[in-house]
Amino acid sequence: MNEMTPIAGDDAFTLKRRRDGGGTPGLNGWGCANEYDVLTDVLLGKPDHLRHLSTSSLSRKYLREAPCDVAVAKEQHKELVAAYEHFGVSVHYHEPTPELPMQVYSRDSSFMTPYGAVITNMCNWWRRGENFAAIRTYQELGIPIYDMVTAGLFEGGDFNVIEDGVVLIGCGGERTTEEGALQVKDWFDKEGWETRLAFFDPYYVHIDLMVVMIAEKLAAVCLDCTPPDVVEWLKAKKIDIIDVPFPDTVTLGCNVMSLGRDRVIAPKHSRTLIEALKARGFEVADVDMSEISKTGGGIHCMAQALRRVPA
Repeated sequence: MNEMTPIAGDDAFTLKRRRDGGGTPGLNGWGCANEYDVLTDVLLGKPDHLRHLSTSSLSRKYLREAPCDVAVAKEQHKELVAAYEHFGVSVHYHEPTPELPMQVYSRDSSFMTPYGAVITNMCNWWRRGENFAAIRTYQELGIPIYDMVTAGLFEGGDFNVIEDGVVLIGCGGERTTEEGALQVKDWFDKEGWETRLAFFDPYYVHIDLMVVMIAEKLAAVCLDCTPPDVVEWLKAKKIDIIDVPFPDTVTLGCNVMSLGRDRVIAPKHSRTLIEALKARGFEVADVDMSEISKTGGGIHCMAQALRRVPA
């Protein structure tokens, strides 16, 4: 499809909705403009075939010291699902298959935009099949695909929308390479967005382990590990920062999910962030993720927002 080809109407499924020159119209029924509007629909992966693999520094640490109890991890995931349902969020799932043991981390194989889903291109060979499974999921849901990453590698945890029309694109050089980051940046530059690349040590895996938006002009940030230029960029946008201590961040304490209307799902151990949010009047569902997160991801990693609406 080139930029002269008519765009599929409304939310009809298509494999490429993006207009090459920009100006892609927004969707009517699906899509997210930011990370903090009211979440109505979320895409999760079931942990039916979850395995503890050597996927990151965190997962390798626990493999050495205290491997994940998968049975407990599955129960913790049920608690997470119950938290979404408690807040009235409609939960959708990828179809689980034994060949995709890390599909529970649904953030990575795609990311949602106001124009449709983007299918990513993942780093590790045992996860690349998730990209193809994600295409099937969006087809079944009738959600159109904006485009697919074809230059280098890109994972969904590195597409971090700070506010409407402003995105921070993480580039650790392994999970997301500069080639993939620049391809995605080019697409959204042409849509008129402000796009900024954030380069960081691959130890931190994705940018959403360090920076997550909580509400309009409010972010959870680990100041100890977030690149200083990114912190200054956020502050220049008048974004208030709740500093999450490095020890909490290492165990995914910054990796939370905003539901909009001052509601957040957070890992139970992230006490500094939870107390700061409650002091600001937020309703926080604190969920025990201690076992499942040993496999390498947190609450934000486990969820792909499909639809958010203004409060």
